[in-house]
Amino acid sequence: MENIRNAPAQSIQRQANLNRPGPGKKGRFDLRSLIRNSEMQAALASGLLMLGGWAASWLSAPAFVSIVLYILSYAAGGWLKAKEGVETLIHERDLDVNLLMVAAALGAASIGYWNEGAMLIFIFALSGALESYTTERSKKDISSLMALKPETALRIQDGQMKLVPIGELAIGDLVLVKPGELIPADGIIQKGNSSVNQSSITGESVPADKAAGDEVFAGTLNGEGVLYVEVSRSAESTVFAKIVKLVEEAETEVPDSQRFMKRFEAIYARIVVAATLVLIFLTPFVLGWSFGTSFYKAMVFLVVASPCALVSSIMPAMLSVISNRARRGILFKGGAHVENMALTSVVAFDKTGTLTLGTPQVTDFIPADGYDRLELLGICASVEQLSEHPLAKAIVVKAEEEGAMLPSAESVTSLTGWGMEGWVQGRRWRIGKADMLDQADPSGEHAAWLRQRQELNAAGKTVSVILDGERIAGLVALADVIRPQAAAAVKQLQSIGVKVAMLTGDHSLTANAIGSSIGVDYVFADLLPEEKVNHVKRLREQYGHVVMVGDGVNDAPALATATVGMGMGMNGSGTALEVADVVLMNDNIEEIASTITLARRARRIVKQNMVFAVSVILLLMVSNFAAGIALPFGVVGHEGSTILVILNGLRLLR
Repeated sequence: MENIRNAPAQSIQRQANLNRPGPGKKGRFDLRSLIRNSEMQAALASGLLMLGGWAASWLSAPAFVSIVLYILSYAAGGWLKAKEGVETLIHERDLDVNLLMVAAALGAASIGYWNEGAMLIFIFALSGALESYTTERSKKDISSLMALKPETALRIQDGQMKLVPIGELAIGDLVLVKPGELIPADGIIQKGNSSVNQSSITGESVPADKAAGDEVFAGTLNGEGVLYVEVSRSAESTVFAKIVKLVEEAETEVPDSQRFMKRFEAIYARIVVAATLVLIFLTPFVLGWSFGTSFYKAMVFLVVASPCALVSSIMPAMLSVISNRARRGILFKGGAHVENMALTSVVAFDKTGTLTLGTPQVTDFIPADGYDRLELLGICASVEQLSEHPLAKAIVVKAEEEGAMLPSAESVTSLTGWGMEGWVQGRRWRIGKADMLDQADPSGEHAAWLRQRQELNAAGKTVSVILDGERIAGLVALADVIRPQAAAAVKQLQSIGVKVAMLTGDHSLTANAIGSSIGVDYVFADLLPEEKVNHVKRLREQYGHVVMVGDGVNDAPALATATVGMGMGMNGSGTALEVADVVLMNDNIEEIASTITLARRARRIVKQNMVFAVSVILLLMVSNFAAGIALPFGVVGHEGSTILVILNGLRLLR
């Protein structure tokens, strides 16, 4: 028992992992993490060596001392960039910014401008380190959950406990989870009470209290209690496994604008190199400049004309959005979807499991005169308890909640397409569809029941009738409960100018009642999966860009058809999550509006960056020929603009 009470040492590290900035925790610019970045260390070393070379020169030390320090500065800051540039040249037969900058620095050194070349290398390495930090930060925020992947479980079988690999667990196995350990599989608590830190799954930082009958998820951290958990999903089907798969897919796609920029960079680099060669070899003959002047101006041109800032305008902003949203439990599968999300005009929701919780509950239980309510509820539950139908389960749950006694039922049978039948205390009871009331005489004894049924249907509820022999003993109304945040989520979307539609296979009465209660703009009901696809296509034709939010297999075609497909991560089907471009791991649909707003901010920042970058390049190019700016000013102006656009994108991390 002492072993059970004592948490393993590994749990301390796992708790530390959960306490780091992650889903649901506010992110901030991490200076220590930035300094630990290997590229940043190389850039800082380059800068210190550059200052050392400048100081040696200023103190009139022998020339070779400063030159050696400058060479070391070049090597520290430029080696990695030169390697990347050469690899691009060899493998892709393309020039890139890395090679241009290294060539410009070497050119400056060749005519005696060692300090200017070292400054160029230092600032270029610094801007590259900032961009690398953004990428690493994004990956860390998404994949930090991978470190929490459970590997083994303590399985209880035939009264014996055995440590087994996660892959050996089967549905129905009973596992023991000690205090401070990771829960190894999705399951239902059979015994025990504890608080469970679910931030790795739901993004909620406050631990949830769990007791017998509650569901727990693989990869979440058990608190102070001992739990006995019955496995409900295989290892590859757990919510955590779905996250792992999403992490593997994350960041494989880039925005269309970034693809264009990559192609543009290769063409533009060739033009810059060609123009530089023209400046070096033709201007002495055409303009009468000396070779030294021509070469110097060519080096300045090579620096200021390079598209560093332009190339860095896009991805830092996109990756910052991915990182920001990952901390809120929203996983983008790539930057392309951030760009598309910014253009959203319509958000189309599936109803069941998306705007609603997906589990029907008893909302009204109306007994006829002469029947005790609790006794009648117990009789209904005893007949329904053998049924697997969701409505039958809801009635049983209602009876358990109200403490109704369940008498024994005999000869229980399913009446296909209608409901259930059974004998309780020698009497025949049936519970099923209330469509029999449609044939009733509206002026007869069933008139009141008919009116009540119509009122309940109009409120979007499914109605079943309870029959005692041939007599109506009561009505039971059930409804899929609307998510508490559904109405607020719809309002938030409408407040930012986004239309909201609901697509559902439910009949129009239920759909319209739910749509009206949460305030959606459009309701499309009685839809088959292919009809959902057609409606998404029409919305795209009418409004442009559509986000489709769904959770089921039947939603997958519509998710694939939408501009951005968004899957519900908690209980969404594997097919829906595979097709989705974005996954709401905590199922919090209130985050959709803020995600669209953030994506729009990213798009504005990208535009700002591109306009700023082009303006600086043009200004420096004109200044080079009209005013003859010095190489150090060209370096600071060009590389400074690169750092500014990266920092502008990094603002979205907050």
